[in-house]
Amino acid sequence: MNSTITNSTNDWQQGVLIELEITGLNHDGEGIGRHHDRVVFVPDAVTGDRLQVKLMWVKKNLAIAQLVKILDPSPHRIRPACIVADKCGGCQWQHIDPQFQSELKQQQIIDALERIGKFTDLPLQPFLTAPDNLGYRNKVTYPLARSKTGQVQAGYYRRGSHKIVNLNQCPVQDPRLNPFLSQIKQDIETQGWSIYDESQQRGKLRHLGLRIGQRTGEILLTLISAQASLPGLEEQAQEWLDRYPDLTGVCLNLQPEPSNRIFGPSTQLIAGQDTCREQFAGLTYTLGADTFFQINTAAAELLLTYLQTALDLQGDELLLDAYCGVGTFTLPLAQQVKTAIGIEINEHSVHQAQHNAEINQITNATFLAGTVESLLPTLPDHPNILLLDPPRKGCSPSMLTEIIKHRPRKIAYISCQPPTLARDLNYLCEEGGYQLTWIQGCDFFPQTAHVECAVILTAAQRE
Repeated sequence: MNSTITNSTNDWQQGVLIELEITGLNHDGEGIGRHHDRVVFVPDAVTGDRLQVKLMWVKKNLAIAQLVKILDPSPHRIRPACIVADKCGGCQWQHIDPQFQSELKQQQIIDALERIGKFTDLPLQPFLTAPDNLGYRNKVTYPLARSKTGQVQAGYYRRGSHKIVNLNQCPVQDPRLNPFLSQIKQDIETQGWSIYDESQQRGKLRHLGLRIGQRTGEILLTLISAQASLPGLEEQAQEWLDRYPDLTGVCLNLQPEPSNRIFGPSTQLIAGQDTCREQFAGLTYTLGADTFFQINTAAAELLLTYLQTALDLQGDELLLDAYCGVGTFTLPLAQQVKTAIGIEINEHSVHQAQHNAEINQITNATFLAGTVESLLPTLPDHPNILLLDPPRKGCSPSMLTEIIKHRPRKIAYISCQPPTLARDLNYLCEEGGYQLTWIQGCDFFPQTAHVECAVILTAAQRE
């Protein structure tokens, strides 16, 4: 049907144009409006916008719409720093002013803790804004594809699809990575390496990975491929090392599985070194191609500083870091306690954490490979400080049960997913008798709807 603007009650159909007032944003960063008491979600909107939108997906009481025209812009709307911000799925909020982004993220935390966690009288601290709202990403992995005319493309997927928005620069990543994008694509083209086609499950190169130590300037380049046979790769890798003075190494990661998983289990060094160095909280870390490390070095360091103050460590504690990774938070905190133990399921990360402890001459930190549920009962002493920084899905019920059984005096929980944080906190407080005593939000991911939050739980005194 033709798209027409209508205000009738029969306009709840795909393809129809309607006018909409945006009254809020959902947790995915989409605008929320109401039309005849039905909810409409609109990407690229902001609270206070009056828009003309096109209904694209319609159910009985719910629709997703596409922004067609801004009739009256919100006072919080700004010009995006990126010319493809409305197409690229890498960011959702470049059109929203930074101060309002912070307010929205603080409200996300409040909503999750009140609605899901059932908490009241929140001990909420003022929200921490990121030191930089652009140029902060220290790691990127760009999917590769070929255009309709055959050129190699690299960029983020168009929102809601697997079609690549081709990029030659990105204002959110560290600007020192920008020169690599267009030049590496040209080199791949010259080499004639095939690009993986996920629909056909054929081809080789899948992603281009770049990681930078923001404090050192060292860069690690990784090609992620379905196959190892890339003729001329060694010579090309050496050419890249010669061309880019800050490039420390070139790696090849093999990911042959027909899935959306980015990194495969095997990474081999092609030229140079298989790590780059980063400085964090006054310490030096070595990072590999697929090492987990906070994406925003400066913001993570800022949050750590506030967490250290709030924990009020006395120097005689046994600290357990239950998702320690490469020791990102374990090692700075180890300098303030008697003993620190890190647990991590990824053995390679454990080896890197041990190496990071050695190069920083930290001798009171031990790292163990395995799950918290299996290792916590084997520790000779009960930890009195527990640090949790789980993935988005949060902690498992069995892990929470084990934590309550050992009852550390304080629990510091860092999360990038307020709903799962709220769920876990509710369980620890209801079943374990803990009290929520400190909440600190921090913007690790400017220009997106994601937010980081750290909380402290304190064990209630037993009668």
